[in-house]
Amino acid sequence: MSLLIILALTTLLCPVAAVLGRRAGRDAGWPLAAGLLVLAGALVAVWTGRGDSDEVSQQVPWMPTLDVPFHLRLDGLGLFFGLIVLVIGAVVIGYSARYLGKGSHSAFYTLMTFFAAAMLGLVLADDVVLLFVMWEFTTLCSFLLIARSGPHAKDPAIRTFLVTVAGGLCLLTAVIAMWVATGTTRLSAILVDDVWSTSPGFAAFVAVLIALAAFTKSAQFPFHAWLPDAMVAITPVSAYLHAAAMVKAGIYLMLRFSTALSEVPVWNVLLISVGLFTALMGAVFALQRHDLKELLAYSTVSQLGFLTATIGIGTSYAVVGAVVHVAAHALFKSALFMSVGVIDHQTGSRDIRKLSGLARTMPVTAVVMTLAAVSMAGVPPLFGFVSKEAMFKAMAESPAPPAAVWLVGAVAVLAASFTFAYSARMIITIFPGRPAQDPPKEASAAFLAPVVLVSVAGLGLGLAGVLAEPLLGSATAAVAGPDAEPHLGLWHGFAPELYMSLAVFALGGALVLARGRTDRLLDRELSPITGVGAVEAFRNGSIALGEWVGGLTRADAPYRHLVPPVAVLVVLTAVGLFTVDVPSLHGDVTNPLDWVLLGVVLVGVLLALGVRSRIALVTIIGVVGFAVALWFYELGAADVALTQLLVEILTVVVVVLLLNRLPSTFHRTGSRRTTTAAVVAVFSAVSAAVATWALTGRRGLSDAGQYFLTEGESETGGTNVVNTILVDFRALDTLGELTVLGVAGIAIVVALESRGLLPKLHSPITEPRESPISDARDNTMILRVTDRLLGPVIVVLSLFFLLRGHNHPGGGFISALIGAAGISLVYFAAQDDRVSRLGLPYVKLIGAGVVIAVGVGLLGLAEGSFLRPLHFYVFDIHVTTALIFDVGVYLAVVGVILAAISRLGVEEKEPPPLRRVGSTAVPARGPHSTTTTDEPHHPSTAPLDLSRIRVLERQSGRPAGTPTGTSAEPTDRPRGDDS
Repeated sequence: MSLLIILALTTLLCPVAAVLGRRAGRDAGWPLAAGLLVLAGALVAVWTGRGDSDEVSQQVPWMPTLDVPFHLRLDGLGLFFGLIVLVIGAVVIGYSARYLGKGSHSAFYTLMTFFAAAMLGLVLADDVVLLFVMWEFTTLCSFLLIARSGPHAKDPAIRTFLVTVAGGLCLLTAVIAMWVATGTTRLSAILVDDVWSTSPGFAAFVAVLIALAAFTKSAQFPFHAWLPDAMVAITPVSAYLHAAAMVKAGIYLMLRFSTALSEVPVWNVLLISVGLFTALMGAVFALQRHDLKELLAYSTVSQLGFLTATIGIGTSYAVVGAVVHVAAHALFKSALFMSVGVIDHQTGSRDIRKLSGLARTMPVTAVVMTLAAVSMAGVPPLFGFVSKEAMFKAMAESPAPPAAVWLVGAVAVLAASFTFAYSARMIITIFPGRPAQDPPKEASAAFLAPVVLVSVAGLGLGLAGVLAEPLLGSATAAVAGPDAEPHLGLWHGFAPELYMSLAVFALGGALVLARGRTDRLLDRELSPITGVGAVEAFRNGSIALGEWVGGLTRADAPYRHLVPPVAVLVVLTAVGLFTVDVPSLHGDVTNPLDWVLLGVVLVGVLLALGVRSRIALVTIIGVVGFAVALWFYELGAADVALTQLLVEILTVVVVVLLLNRLPSTFHRTGSRRTTTAAVVAVFSAVSAAVATWALTGRRGLSDAGQYFLTEGESETGGTNVVNTILVDFRALDTLGELTVLGVAGIAIVVALESRGLLPKLHSPITEPRESPISDARDNTMILRVTDRLLGPVIVVLSLFFLLRGHNHPGGGFISALIGAAGISLVYFAAQDDRVSRLGLPYVKLIGAGVVIAVGVGLLGLAEGSFLRPLHFYVFDIHVTTALIFDVGVYLAVVGVILAAISRLGVEEKEPPPLRRVGSTAVPARGPHSTTTTDEPHHPSTAPLDLSRIRVLERQSGRPAGTPTGTSAEPTDRPRGDDS
């Protein structure tokens, strides 16, 4: 079985878990645990059958254009962490089968198995891009598993996510830096590259980034607060993610890079100092806690600090000590968390002040939890003693100056003494003595079996550590070389590590004997600043900053949005005039048609400046737009000209629908505002003209443009360079734009359906009743005839431009605009919106377009890359999946335009008449003020609030709801400037 198949099968457990969790409930944990154990066995089989090589490697294409493969590699370190992920995962998921209550647990099991797959992919990844992706998947799983624990878990989940994502950004920066510096993304090649020794600045930069990423994931100071905060999650999540697996991702990252960075001073200093401080801080905080789960959380922070400091030593035996303690910690900490879960499940409490005498009523739980606690305290003959001795030996043999070695050893002994104290505090508090008045019962055998398994394993490996030497030796050899051999035993003679252990027992025992005085001394806040408070302050500050930045442009006045870009344009132009040599004009500038079209544009702009009628302004701007479209065509940009022409047509359509909801004329503005607008307009126009003049002709065709022109046809089979760029070379950009367009279309629907944002301002018909204008049917006769004749032609023309777009001007966007123009004709040819024949599902069209585009992208994976077009022949006709992609574009664009036309063209009822209450106009009671229960409620039928009334009065120049032609009471609100 290959690595890829093992990872794929682990991932496939997710949908299986979803089904089993729904059908079998909590009992789904047993088959899922068995599946993870089988996959662990398969991983061992791959390792033992690897032959003479020290590793197993496999890769498949993933992102070939970037030369980033899906590369997996199994060496000793990957095998070691892979087994921790799978075996501990199986134990915890099996434990969940009795911890959880009855009912559906589909989401829980799905996320737990997906986390196992992500962690397995992380430790097997031999590509830094793949490693980063898997790293972020573990972050996402942690967030979701915490957040689903209830409403109280929302804030802790967000805080955990913020901290770990910050570390992910550091890792991403390191990945990019290593990729650029080494020219490869393969992790094994990066680690042996000469850049680490030849470029000390680069090595220090990456070392800091890797350390920060690992610190956030492994809860090192100052990022430690998220782990105790995450204890709101249920116990199986804490036992797996936050004790045995996810937090080990940071440890794995540091171990993987330890060889490359062991000679980088900032790496050693940062890991040792932060690790030891975290170990001591976490141990002291753990000794303060009364909640067993919270105590274990700070204990985990402390133990991870020990591991970080040990890795920072940088020697071969330091790797041995870290690897051995990773194994011991995974066993005793998962056992402790699960034991606390059993106690909480059986007694309903985790407070050690309320628990006593459990050894009499829960003897098995007492034994297994005691074994795990003794292992964590580092007492022989448990495996925790062996791993603690290995770390002490690495610290004692550090190549640092003697004073530094003594300081490191002293802090480590002090932190380990506190570990001994809080481990003993748990056991001697909750198990001896008399049980409560209502003594709890022992848990079932199925509930306790997983806890017994890992606890006894800690005892067995302590007594027979030689059994673990092959696995742990392979792990250390993968990082530190074959000379780093772990010799696991309880006795290594009278060595420094033995004396350090004796000091721990003496000082820790003293703390236990004086626990009353110690408790009183620590029963206070040791720092005015808490980690959770710091994260929450950062979160609130970020939100406040975002609101402030957004508030700078959160206004309805157009000038607030127009002034900043115009000002930047003017400043850049002014700077450019003094710093750039402006070239003289080159080429032919005397083409008569250019001057004619320029004259049309100029006349249109001048006319637009003086017109007050909105419909006249739309007409003039439309003429200007058509002139620009002709100009594009005359310059040879046929696709751009077609797009411009069609956009102008549809803009007029949409604007006309908007005009039905706006006053017919603009309000008069004061001379000051007019002068200011004119000055700004002149400056921006001059700046744009000067910038165009200065930049025109500065460089020839770019290398990318030359490639598109010369290789486009051979690469894509199409001769229309514009279309091949959009749907072949840069299809991902087009997909992103398509998605944004679809979201905009849905936003149009939501905005216009959720509130009556644009009520129609009805005007009475002044024409005599016998006039054709007063009759909707007679008034639309010409359009109906035109629709009957041109409707089918427009449909055929739309499809024609869709099919020809790969080789000639056209494509999905242009053809969709043509189709939308036909839709507009159908709409305007109808008598009213009820018979406009526009009952097309525009939201479904938008969704279908995006789905088709994404589906085509997935088909491209058959050729090794997302969105890579596939080419085939149908009856000797060359066909490409880019055409199907264009169909998705077509549907989405048509859906957006159809949504705008359909929603803006809906006939709305008259606003309710107003009556005066004092000096305020309010909706009058009557048939307009309420909606009947027989009809669906529409926003336009709801009573207007006072703010809407003021807007209508200001826009129409009369009190809202007052019929045209009648006198209105004078208002004290000034009219005129609507700014």
